[in-house]
Amino acid sequence: MKVLNLSLALLIFCSNLLFAEDEKLDRYISENKKEQFKYDHEKNDAESSKLRDSWIAPLNLNYSYSKSNPYDNKQIKQNGGISMDQPIFQSGGIYYGIKFAEASKVYSDYSVEVTKRKLVKDAVSLLMQIKQIDLKVSKQNFLIKNSEINLAQKKEDYLNGQLDSGFLDNAIIERNIVIQALYDIQTNKERLISKFQAISDMKHEDAYVPRLRVLSQEEFLKHNIVLNMSESEIKRNRYNKDVTVAKYLPRVNLTAGYSWQKSENQQFVPGTASISNQTNYYNYGFKIYMPLDINTLTDIQSSRVDYLKSQLVVEDRKRELKAIFEQVMQNIENFEKKKQLSVKNRDIYEKLLADTKELFAAGYKTEYDVELLQNSVEIQKSDVEIFEIDKQLELLNLYEMYIDD
Repeated sequence: MKVLNLSLALLIFCSNLLFAEDEKLDRYISENKKEQFKYDHEKNDAESSKLRDSWIAPLNLNYSYSKSNPYDNKQIKQNGGISMDQPIFQSGGIYYGIKFAEASKVYSDYSVEVTKRKLVKDAVSLLMQIKQIDLKVSKQNFLIKNSEINLAQKKEDYLNGQLDSGFLDNAIIERNIVIQALYDIQTNKERLISKFQAISDMKHEDAYVPRLRVLSQEEFLKHNIVLNMSESEIKRNRYNKDVTVAKYLPRVNLTAGYSWQKSENQQFVPGTASISNQTNYYNYGFKIYMPLDINTLTDIQSSRVDYLKSQLVVEDRKRELKAIFEQVMQNIENFEKKKQLSVKNRDIYEKLLADTKELFAAGYKTEYDVELLQNSVEIQKSDVEIFEIDKQLELLNLYEMYIDD
């Protein structure tokens, strides 16, 4: 219930952060990769058309030409013809075959889109992490400033005989640790930039970081591309089952043909006259047949099992997606708690800063005290923004599968 209340609250708060309708997430991936996905869809179209029309039998054309001289007499023979053996009734197999082809295309298109959206998610995630790294760099610089102030204070106290060398040594170590942490953050940023450039044409410095609104569970499941793909698989397997059954039922084929034959200078006995002639004829009819296969029932049962299993997979997928949604909402709630803690800390530091400035003006506090608190305020401000991006990264796990029809 707590997660649900948070979801509703954030939904109201972030409703104005949804992408504009004309803004496409796929703009974050390179043109080259978008072109590859376009070709994948074109291949799906071609494969679907080929499968849809596979019941249409080809016209068989043939032509032969031969020349011989068995009796010192050049003989020429030509043959040509056209024939067809076209199914016109397959106990529903033709209809279900067409529907299976259409369902297969839908499933294949979903498969391409799922792959595409994962790549888009990776690009947006990298961009968000790069922007978050910039905040972490800013925060780390303030931490370094505070460590330097702390070191300067410890050095003064040591020189004045108020501290032993151990405290000064610890201050130096702490300063080195925060500086080394900055180097690690900067290295990680370069790694993220390299990954982003591998999949996007954008410059990360100019790229707009999208703001995602919180989805309700109903929205997430209703417009879920992974769930849609699983449901399309049910339809594909259902039609495949029907096609398999029809394969073992009676069929009717229309047969027709036309043949042409021409011979020149044919001589069957030496010394006799040569014969030349030309003939042509046609034929048509139909044939009925029904295959009797020992594996009929096994084949039908196998396709039926695929269909029944795909139905169970959808229900299982819904359960998995609900669990993912709940986990994301829980993670967002935790980040929101951290964010609110940073907001409270910021308010405390701001109050202390205001009081310290007054004491500094009165001569009771040093400039170090003012600068330390000012840096602490900026650190908490950075944390607020960092946790906000953490929430956006969690939401991105939902938007990877969310597609608004």
